Amino acid sequence: MFKRIKKFFKDTPLYIFLAAFALSAAVTVYALRHNNLTMVKLRDAVYAADKSGGDVNAALNNLRLYVYGHMNTNLSGGNNAIKPPIQLKYTYERLAAEAAKEVNDSGLYTKAANYCQEKIPASVSISGRGRIDCVQDYILSHGGKRAAAIPTALYQFDFVSPSWSPDLAGWSLLLTVLLLLAAIAKLVYGRVLKRRASRLS
Repeated sequence: MFKRIKKFFKDTPLYIFLAAFALSAAVTVYALRHNNLTMVKLRDAVYAADKSGGDVNAALNNLRLYVYGHMNTNLSGGNNAIKPPIQLKYTYERLAAEAAKEVNDSGLYTKAANYCQEKIPASVSISGRGRIDCVQDYILSHGGKRAAAIPTALYQFDFVSPSWSPDLAGWSLLLTVLLLLAAIAKLVYGRVLKRRASRLS
C-alpha cells in the first residue's frame, strides 16, 4: 500500500496536484459563500417574522440549527456591529406594550405610543429600547404606573458557528489543505531528486 502511494506520488506531475488544489479551493470558496448566504436568508426570515408578528421561535430555531451545523455562518458583522447580533425589536415592543396595557388604561397607553412614535421614529430606535423608555416616561408623567421590565434575554440572541463542519465547505477545505501540502511535498521531493542527480553526475 505504501509503495503504491509512493509510486503514485513520484509518477504524478506537479501540475496535476496544483490543478486539483485550484479546483478544490474553488469548491471551498463556493461552499463557504453558500453557507454564509443561507445564514443571511435565515436571519432575514427571523427579522421578517419579528416585524410581522409571525412565528419568531420557528425562524430562530431554523437559524440556530443552521449556524451551529455550518462553518462561516458567524452572525456578527464586525467590531462595530450591534451585540448580540439578533435583536428582536418589534417582539420586544409588543411585549412591553402588553405589559404597559395591563397596568394602565388603554387610552393613556395609546396616547403615549402615538406621542413616542412621532418623537422617536422606528429608524432611530435600533433596539426598540428608546421608544419603550419614552412610553414609560409619558405614562408616569400623566399619572400612570410603570410596567414591569421585560428581560432583554427575551429579544436578544447570538449563535456561534463551528470552526469546522462536516459539510461540503468543511470537507473541501480539508481536501484543499491536503492537496496544497501534497503539492509542496512534490515540489520539495523534485528538488531533492535533482540535487542528488547533479551530485552523482
